[in-house]
Amino acid sequence: MVTKHLFISAIMFISAIGFSQEMPLYFSVNEDSFTPFGNSGFSFRAAPDDTNNRVGEFTRSTVTNQGFYIDLVTPINLDSQKNITLSFYSFDPNNHSILLKLEQGDNNDVQVKESFSVPNISNWKTITFNFSEAKDSNTNVTVNATGNYKRLTLFIDEGSTTPGTFLINDINNGAAQTDPNELDVIYTDLVWEDDFNTNGAIDNTKWHHQTKIPSGGNWYNNEVQHYTNRTENANVSNGALNIVAIKETFNDQGYTKQYTSARLNSKFAFTYGRVDVKAKLPFGNGTWPAIWTLGKNINEDGGFWNSEFGTTSWPACGEIDVMEHGLHAVNEVSSALHTPSSFGNTMNTARKTLPNVAENFHIYSMNWSPDQITFLIDNVAYYTYKPSVKNDATWPFNKEQYLLLNVAMGGIAGTIDPNFTQSSMVIDYVKVYQNNPLSTSNLFKDEFSIYPNPTTNYINITTSKKVSKLELYSTLGKIVQRQKSNSKQLNTAHLKSGIYLLKIYADDKIATKKIIITN
Repeated sequence: MVTKHLFISAIMFISAIGFSQEMPLYFSVNEDSFTPFGNSGFSFRAAPDDTNNRVGEFTRSTVTNQGFYIDLVTPINLDSQKNITLSFYSFDPNNHSILLKLEQGDNNDVQVKESFSVPNISNWKTITFNFSEAKDSNTNVTVNATGNYKRLTLFIDEGSTTPGTFLINDINNGAAQTDPNELDVIYTDLVWEDDFNTNGAIDNTKWHHQTKIPSGGNWYNNEVQHYTNRTENANVSNGALNIVAIKETFNDQGYTKQYTSARLNSKFAFTYGRVDVKAKLPFGNGTWPAIWTLGKNINEDGGFWNSEFGTTSWPACGEIDVMEHGLHAVNEVSSALHTPSSFGNTMNTARKTLPNVAENFHIYSMNWSPDQITFLIDNVAYYTYKPSVKNDATWPFNKEQYLLLNVAMGGIAGTIDPNFTQSSMVIDYVKVYQNNPLSTSNLFKDEFSIYPNPTTNYINITTSKKVSKLELYSTLGKIVQRQKSNSKQLNTAHLKSGIYLLKIYADDKIATKKIIITN
């Protein structure tokens, strides 16, 4: 949930962390952030013609010498590709120009300037910059530019004193498109779950009712409910958990409130893995359902883990919001992360519009590896957080987190529907997956054998089955090699010495083998 402890409007901008990215730039991830200079501005926003498409918003003022730059992980190679294209959107019918400059390269800085008109307001225009006819930025001589360049800089309407706001998307030099939300670790071992198959109260071996009101008599963000441990507010029936928000006058801990609900803490905490929660959401304006995690070390009085592990304040403990609804339009869910570098009105967030979230079940997921956190809905990834600099400010996600399920009322979720009586978040299941590299006891080991082991250059697999895929994981569960073929040999000559987990996919079986590489 957004800002559990106080609604803090300050934004710690992601650009201050020093992200960098590679071509093509689609602005779908925060790493595609340009650094503005000379009193210009940069931000992300939804495209006017497609709210699901995030683009870059570039703002210039009356200062003449201003622009925007980004430093790239993989340099632009002008030896293999001379053309760079981008899509440009103007809110006015005027003529415009863009000077695209490449810097920090093998040779002198080079640039290409294109002037153009936008045929109709609200239309995108594709601009092509041909660096076989570039200008040497130092001499202004036309050159066939060559070499690698690490920095891309844009000047919009160079020399103009007319302010303006422009949108840019899809900066592309012909590089192969990559999926910014591709999972880097696939978690396959179910380590904790609740299928909610026993009617009645929740399973108190798995869940803790968090009911203690914070100091001051109200829950955070000006929420107006009491959380209770009653079955009226949390119960299991027909194979599902019901977290029920109810309009009723209720007195607890010396305070009277007009709504009740439930907030559940998992008695399970973990570091890295995948969370899947299948749920449908409550009806009504002002309801605020959430599926999320907090650091096990949070010092939150009344939380399950607090008495033994509560040493760290929010947001230093880290928070991962797998799903929230009620903060935006109806049927628009969101995911977010809160860290010391970005919290409150966080920049680390994304939204997704779904059909009838209160009537249809959807699977809300979070895939958390040592490198990135990716959010999925119905097994489709749509947002990834992957800071290039990982420290206590940007990445408190190297320690255990626990799950929370709750439905809040009011607060920053807005005015509650005056006709609201009650509604539920209905959860079919909660599952947590990890990879256990050293455990192979339950995986068809008698049908497969490998040799040599320990090994240096290769691993051979002996089986009567048809092998379709081989995957090699580190002991942290990070995939280091994937081979899709019917080959029964895996080359390991390039790998460092250590212990690895080999997963063998063959027919309808998955075999897991521990191997030792001694290179």
